[in-house]
Amino acid sequence: MSNTKPEQWQWENATAGAIAGFATVTATHPLDVVRTRFQVNDGRVPFVPSYKNTAHAIFTIARSEGLRGLYAGLLPAVLGSTISWGLYFYFYDKAKQRYARNREEKLSPGYHLASAAEAGTLVCLCTNPVWLIKTRMQLQTPQHQAPPYNGIYDAFKTITKEEGLRALYRGIVPSLFLVSHGAMQFTVYEELRKVIVDLKSKESKMHHQIPDKLLNSMDYAVLGATSKVAATLISYPFQVLRARLQQRPSVDGIPRYMDTWHVVKETARFEGVRGFYKGITANLLKNVPASSVTFIVYENVLKLLKSTRRND
Repeated sequence: MSNTKPEQWQWENATAGAIAGFATVTATHPLDVVRTRFQVNDGRVPFVPSYKNTAHAIFTIARSEGLRGLYAGLLPAVLGSTISWGLYFYFYDKAKQRYARNREEKLSPGYHLASAAEAGTLVCLCTNPVWLIKTRMQLQTPQHQAPPYNGIYDAFKTITKEEGLRALYRGIVPSLFLVSHGAMQFTVYEELRKVIVDLKSKESKMHHQIPDKLLNSMDYAVLGATSKVAATLISYPFQVLRARLQQRPSVDGIPRYMDTWHVVKETARFEGVRGFYKGITANLLKNVPASSVTFIVYENVLKLLKSTRRND
């Protein structure tokens, strides 16, 4: 009986993660479409529509393409996010269990970071083809020259036939760099926490007080939000690089960008630093509430699964 508990726990984590991923994607998908279209718009391609801002983009897409445009690529997005969250929590839990083996004390933050990096890398390698298809379906507009994909299977079949299996892994390099987003957030959080603790210690003249007792709920809220925004600002250019690499080649079959370095050079040359942050408003609007939705759903589903198991 004791041998089955870890497996049950892992699958409960995977199921809760998958459901959380589904709920999050469905709620925030229109902002994802807007972000992707901003990211690839370098101002030099006629078939990529231009928008003034996030609100203008949503209204324009709704007016010219309807709900279908706002929810373009929803199926691969739901599939990718459901698989990603499910696999992430599963791999993360597996890694933590492996690191905790033969250790009596709790795992240090370093092991948690290593577990997160390992899980993120494995998820990247498993899901990159799905994200590539999602990106391409979100960029299918009435102005696009190539015949549109009719669905995930048609996209997969067309890509492998016209570009080869290797094309499914376009954008994998920036995707792997994005795995470090969590590590960046954690580092910023810890450094800012030290600064606030030092300031409060000097003000209260209680240098020997436990740091956690110096911080209140508002401090932790500010730390969490600030570290999230900081990590996003640092890692966001990799999202732009990935989106530009994953867009569909022109009708002559030649990709707009050959590799990651080519995107960096062209973006810097024609758009400057601003080019690396296109779509960041939609990204922040999408991710701040999305992270809350994900973990609220995750925790509640996990509780439900545990109570169901206890009743059985």
